Amino acid sequence: MITGYIFDIKRFSIHDGPGIRTTVFLKGCPLSCQWCHNPESQKSTPELIFHPHRCIQCGTCLPACPNNAISKKNNSYLTNRDLCRICGACVDVCYPDAREIVGRKLTPAEVVEEVLKDQVFYDQSNGGVTYSGGEPLHQLEFLKECLRKSKEKDLHTALDTSGYALWEDFLELLPYIDLVLYDVKIMDNQLHQKYTGVDIHLVKENLTCLVDSGKKVFVRYPVLPGVNDSREQIQNLGAYLSGLKGISRVDLLPYHAMSAEKYSRLGRQFNFGSNHAPRIDELQKIEKQLGRFGLEVSIGG
Repeated sequence: MITGYIFDIKRFSIHDGPGIRTTVFLKGCPLSCQWCHNPESQKSTPELIFHPHRCIQCGTCLPACPNNAISKKNNSYLTNRDLCRICGACVDVCYPDAREIVGRKLTPAEVVEEVLKDQVFYDQSNGGVTYSGGEPLHQLEFLKECLRKSKEKDLHTALDTSGYALWEDFLELLPYIDLVLYDVKIMDNQLHQKYTGVDIHLVKENLTCLVDSGKKVFVRYPVLPGVNDSREQIQNLGAYLSGLKGISRVDLLPYHAMSAEKYSRLGRQFNFGSNHAPRIDELQKIEKQLGRFGLEVSIGG
């Protein structure tokens, strides 16, 4: 039986495609974007999250851990991530819910069953289901079966992807996809490698192939002040996208640092917090610059 790991199912989503939607977030991603606002999506397997503001220092987690991964220091209960086996024993005894395991194993049938709970809203708003991540193609067979079952139920389907996957994998999914939300993060390849950990060429090649296939594509561009918002980079982005002759829309997604706390909960360091969120006038300048290329541009998706 095919199963996969998801870390969230967001109902009443209005920024991940047309109409009211349900967005299913799959775990696992081959990129390591420094600004990633869903760090719990990066690993393919379940992870332990600790919410320190919920902890009442009752200490029940300490003896519950079979791996001695929890210790007490200065009235705080610390978890050694190297020793933790994500068994859930500490979560089971933590009644203030300070400890949580993120990442559920589900079958495609269970995913679609959850999605169908809001079908009446999809019908009324021309909405549907969006599969996001992480990088959803990282769990190809699971994703394919979720998409296939979604289409069996006549749901509008959207795929939110970084584009960093084999084109052969995309071809397996195209019959079950109505819309692709395609991330283009940084046009300069050297900067792309620095901030995401991967080369941009595969991303660009797949976007060209998607457009040539006739599939409807919305490009998503995260606006990262001091990284990808220079006039030169926006000019290169506009020239590139307008040359493809098949991009339906470009959504500007403003960076925010609210995800920094998520990294702390996972026991990781967040190294992108010094960058400020772009101001509305800065976003409007980018919108205007891209508009000169004949592109339909929106701010915020």
